[in-house]
Amino acid sequence: MRLSTGRWVSGDDFFDRATELRLLESLVRDRNHVLLSGQRRMGKTSIVRELGRRLENDGWIFLFADVEGADCPEDLVATIAEAAHPIRSISGRVAAAMQRFFAENVEEISAHEFRLKIRAGLSAGSWQHYGAQLFRECADDKPVLLAVDELPIFLKRLHRDDGNARRVDDLLSWMRGVVETLGERAPVLITSGSIGLEPFVQRLGLPDRINYLYSFRLGPWPAETCESCFNRLAERYELQIDDGVALAVYERLGVGIPHLVQSFFARLRDFAGFRGRNRLTVDDVHEVYQTAFLGPAGQSDIVHYDTRLQDALEDEGYTLAMEILAEAATQDVFSPDARRRLERQYAEKIEDVRGCVSDVLDVLVHDGYLQPDAGGYRFPLHPLKDWWAGRFRDHHVPLRDRRTDHDAGEP
Repeated sequence: MRLSTGRWVSGDDFFDRATELRLLESLVRDRNHVLLSGQRRMGKTSIVRELGRRLENDGWIFLFADVEGADCPEDLVATIAEAAHPIRSISGRVAAAMQRFFAENVEEISAHEFRLKIRAGLSAGSWQHYGAQLFRECADDKPVLLAVDELPIFLKRLHRDDGNARRVDDLLSWMRGVVETLGERAPVLITSGSIGLEPFVQRLGLPDRINYLYSFRLGPWPAETCESCFNRLAERYELQIDDGVALAVYERLGVGIPHLVQSFFARLRDFAGFRGRNRLTVDDVHEVYQTAFLGPAGQSDIVHYDTRLQDALEDEGYTLAMEILAEAATQDVFSPDARRRLERQYAEKIEDVRGCVSDVLDVLVHDGYLQPDAGGYRFPLHPLKDWWAGRFRDHHVPLRDRRTDHDAGEP
C-alpha cells in the first residue's frame, strides 16, 4: 500500500471499504442506477474506480466521465463519448451514427480528438438525439457501468448561467428518460460529486428527476480503520510509532476521512525525516497538527472546503453559510438562538430567509461541514473547525452581541 495524498486509488492501494464495495457491487450487478454521495475526500472516486476495475475483470465495460469542466449538455455528451472511445465496438457505432463528422477511421484518432469531433457535431437542438444514440450504442454485448463524476458541479454551472431551473430540468429529465427507455439494455449509471446533488435538486423543486437513482452514502472510516490504515503506512515506510500515535491522529481529526488520514501521515513522515528520525510519538502528532496540518503547508487540505462551498451555494446562500460557520467555529455551536438572530438580521435582505437558512444548513450537513446535536450544529471535523476559527476569530461578532432594527424596537 503506497501513500496517496491527492490521487484516487485502486488495486493494492485501495484500503478497506470491503462492506461498501460489496453492497455497491451488488446494486450495480442488479442493474440499479446509483447516486453516490458523501462528504469531501471520502474516497467516492476511488471506490467507483475500484468497482470498475473489478467489474472489468469479470467481463464488464467500465466508462468513467468527469464532467466538472462541462459548460453545456453538448459538453457532457462529448465527454461521455470520449470515455467510450477506447471501446471500439461502441466508438465505431457512435462514429457511424455521426459519420459526416468523421473523415478518418475512429481508430486513427485519439480519445481527445474523438471528443472534439463529437462536440463539433452537437448543438442545442441535437444533443438530446445524439446523446440518446450514444447511450444506445453503450448497450454493448457486455454489461456497461457508466460513472458520471462531478455531475452536481456541472448542473450548478448550468443553473448559474441564467438562474433558470429549466436547463437543469431538461438535462435531468432527458437522462432519466433515456435510461428508463432502454431498460435492461441501458448502461448502469453511477453519478457522484464533491457537492451534494440531492440538496441542489431539492432547492430547485426537482427531486423527482433523480428518483430513479438509488442513494448510496459513503461514510467516514471508524477509528479502528483509521488506525489500521495509519499502521499499514508506517510499516510500508519503515517508521516506528509509539503506542497511541494512530489513535491520536484519529482524535485530532475527529472524523475518519481517508484522504486526511493519508495527509496527516505524510506530514508526520516529513516531520520525522527532516529531523533524521524514524520514530513518531504522540507529542509529534500534536506538534505537527498545529504547525503543519493547520499551517501554511496544510492549507490545501482545508481550503478545498471553502472553494467547494462556493460551488454549492448561490451568493445569498454562501453569505449565510459564512455567518453560520463562523459562529459555529468561534462559539463552538450554531445554536437555535443564534439561528433566530441570524434570520432577524437578514430578514430585510433575503426573501424567505428562514427557508434559505434551512437550505444552507441542509447543504452544510450533507457535505460534512456541520452535524446537528441537541444544542444546535457543530463541526465534526476538528481541523476544519480550527481553520475556520482562526480565519474569523478576530473579527466575527457573535450573533448574540449584534443589535438589529428588530431588537431596537423591543422593550
